[in-house]
Amino acid sequence: MSKEELCKQRKMARQNGIVQPLLTDLYQITMAYAYWKSGKTNDVAVFDLFFRANPFHGEFTIFAGLEECLKFLENFHYSDSDIEYLMQTLPDNIEPEFFAYLKDLTCKDIKLSALEEGSVVFPRVPLLRVEGPLIIAQLLETTLLTLVNFASLMATNAARYRMVAGKNVSLLEFGLRRAQGPDGGLSASRYAYIGGFDGTSNVLAGKMFNIPVKGTHAHSFVTSFSTLDDMHSVILRHAETQKQYNLLELALEWRKRVSSIIDISPEAASEGELAALISYALAFPSGFLALVDTYDVKRSGLLNFCAVALALNDCGYRAVGIRIDSGDLAYLSVLARDTFEKVAESFKLSWFAKLTIVASNDINEDTILSLNEQGHKIDCFGIGTHLVTCQRQPALGCVYKLVEINGQPRIKLSQDVGKVTIPGHKEAYRLFGADGHALIDLLQRSTEPPPEVGQKVLCRHPFQESKRAYVIPSKVEHLYKIYWTEGRICTMPKPLSEVRERVQSSLRTLRQDIKRNLNPTPYKVAVSDDLYSFIHDLWLQNAPIGELS
Repeated sequence: MSKEELCKQRKMARQNGIVQPLLTDLYQITMAYAYWKSGKTNDVAVFDLFFRANPFHGEFTIFAGLEECLKFLENFHYSDSDIEYLMQTLPDNIEPEFFAYLKDLTCKDIKLSALEEGSVVFPRVPLLRVEGPLIIAQLLETTLLTLVNFASLMATNAARYRMVAGKNVSLLEFGLRRAQGPDGGLSASRYAYIGGFDGTSNVLAGKMFNIPVKGTHAHSFVTSFSTLDDMHSVILRHAETQKQYNLLELALEWRKRVSSIIDISPEAASEGELAALISYALAFPSGFLALVDTYDVKRSGLLNFCAVALALNDCGYRAVGIRIDSGDLAYLSVLARDTFEKVAESFKLSWFAKLTIVASNDINEDTILSLNEQGHKIDCFGIGTHLVTCQRQPALGCVYKLVEINGQPRIKLSQDVGKVTIPGHKEAYRLFGADGHALIDLLQRSTEPPPEVGQKVLCRHPFQESKRAYVIPSKVEHLYKIYWTEGRICTMPKPLSEVRERVQSSLRTLRQDIKRNLNPTPYKVAVSDDLYSFIHDLWLQNAPIGELS
C-alpha cells in the first residue's frame, strides 16, 4: 500500500467519531453470547444488506454511506470502558470468558463487498455483502444499517430535487436547524451534496467534508435596524482606486432614480431595511446578496436592494443578488427579474439583469414542479426541512439477512412473498440494452459464469414463474468490488466530489421514464434460471407441510 493510501486510512480513522461497536442493538450482543456459548465461534456466515422498495414513490435509489462503513470496520474494537459497561448491563450469568473474547474481537477476518458508492441501485440487490465469522458479522448488523439507511435515503432525496430543479438551477441545503439532531444535520449536509446539491449553510459540514458553504443574513439582521441613524459607518473605499465614498448618500440618490423607473415611491420603502442592507454591503461589498422580504418585496425590498447595489457599483463592486423567503415565489421572482432588467436597460448595466434570485421557504419537490409550470425566474433554491428530514418518507428500510452459513444456503420464508430472502452467495450484474441504457439487474449464484456481451441470458422474476425474458446485453457491468479484506481497506473509497459525479453519471444510464416524478416505470431486477431453481428448491425443503383433518 502506498504512503498516500496509508495517510488516507489514518485520516479516515481520525474522522470516525460516535460510530463504535456499542452503537448497536442489545440483541446483537445477546445473540453473540448465545452463539459463543453454543460453540459457533468458528462458523462462517454470509449476510446481505439490501432494501425491499424504492423510496418516495420512485423507481430508483442512490447507494451512500460506504465510506462510513469502512471507517467502522477499521476502528471496530471494544474498549475497556465498553467491556466494563457490558459486564454491568448484561445478566450476571454471562461467563467472564465471553467478555475476554469480545475484548479481542476485530474485523480482520471480515470480507466486505459492495457496490460503488453513488451508484443507482434497486430493491433486492445487496448493497453490501459481509462474509466472515458469524459472531462478528452479526455484531456489525445494526451499525451498518444505520450508516447506510439514512445516507442512501438522503442522497436519493437530494438527487430527486436535482432532477426536478434541472441542471441550470443551483441547490443549497439549508436544513441544519430542522434536522434530527447534530448527527442528522451533518449527515444530511454530506449526503445532500453527494445527491447533487451545490452547497450547504452548515459550516461544520463544510469544514469536515469540504462542501462549499453559502449563506447571507436573516430577517433579524434587517429588523435590528430601525432608522438610518442606526448606522455607525457609511464609508466604503473604491475596489480599485481606494477612494472613499459615502455609501448612504449614493444609495439615497440611486433610490430616487430607481423609484421613478419601477414606479415605487421612496417614502413607501423601509428606512430600517435600507440601513440594514447598506450595513451588510459595507461588510460584504463583493458578496452582497440580500434578503428582501422582511417587510414588502415589491414596495420596499427590491427598491432598497437596487439602490444599494447601484451604489456598490459606483464603488467598483458588483452585487450578487437577492433572497426571497416568503410569499408567492413565482410572482415575486418574475417581478424581481423584470425590475433588474428595467434597471439594467435604464442605466446600461447589462450584468444587473442577470443578478441571482434565491428562493427559500419550506420548498419541496412538488413546490419546484409547480414553480416550473408557473415560469419562475429563480436561479437558486435554498431547501431545508423537507430535504433533511425526508418528510415524504422518513426511512428507507434496509435489512441485513443471513444467506449462508458454513457454505450452506439459508432462506427466510414468509407469508408475505416480498419478505422471502434470496439465499446463498451471489453476484450482481447490470445488463445494458442496445440504446446504452441499463436494462435489468441480474442476480446469479457466485458459482455461475458471468453473463457475456452479445450472449442470450434468461432473466427470471425471483418468485413469479411466468415472468421471464431473454436479454442480449450490449454491455455487462459487474456490480461488486471487494472493499475490505484481511483487516484492511483494499479499495479506497472515492472523495466526496467523485461520489457526487458518480451519482449523476449513474442516473444518466437510466431511461427517463424510470426517473420521472409521476408514475415512473419500474426497473427490473431478475435472477438467473439457475438461481431461480435454487431458491424454489430450498423453499420447498424448508417450508413445513401442512396437514388437513
